[in-house]
This record gives sequence, structure tokens and C-alpha cells, in this order.
Amino acid sequence: MGDRIEIENVGQPGKTYRVDARKFAAMKEAVLASVPDAAPGIAVSELIAAVKPKLPQDLFPGGEKAGWWVKAVQLDLEAKKVLARADRPPVRLYRV
Repeated sequence: MGDRIEIENVGQPGKTYRVDARKFAAMKEAVLASVPDAAPGIAVSELIAAVKPKLPQDLFPGGEKAGWWVKAVQLDLEAKKVLARADRPPVRLYRV
């Protein structure tokens, strides 16, 4: 895997961002292991707490920056139609 990869943002179709590939892959794995398969899903704040123990300490010491990376993975996976949001606020995520 290269040093950086391009990710998408569901809120900005057609635009991509370059991020650290190792951190993204680790967070994606943790997010997918934590998000339920059906609505209503998991709240983002609950997801951040759920992924922290699953993250490699060398990439995320003490869960550092987990919130930012959860959001990056969330928006990319929503753009790729892997995750979806529940119909009503607050934002709750589930697998498609």
C-alpha cells in the first residue's frame, strides 16, 4: 500500500482528498467492525468510542485524532454506498 490514498466525501461529489493510507486502512477496519448491519445504527459519538480500543497504538496513540479519522472514513464509505445514515437526526450509521 502506498503512503497516501485518495478518499471521497459524500457531501462533495467528485472531489477527493489524499490521506495517510495506513491510518485510513486501520480506521476503516475498526469502523466496519463497529457499525451494525441495520438501521437505526450507531451514533457517531458511540462509534468513536467503539473504535478506539480496536486501533493500533503505533498509528493512534491513546486514540489520538480518532474523531477526525472516523469522520473521514464515514464520509468516504457513505460516498461509496458502504454505509448509510438513518432517516432522522442525530446521525446514526449502519452498513448498506
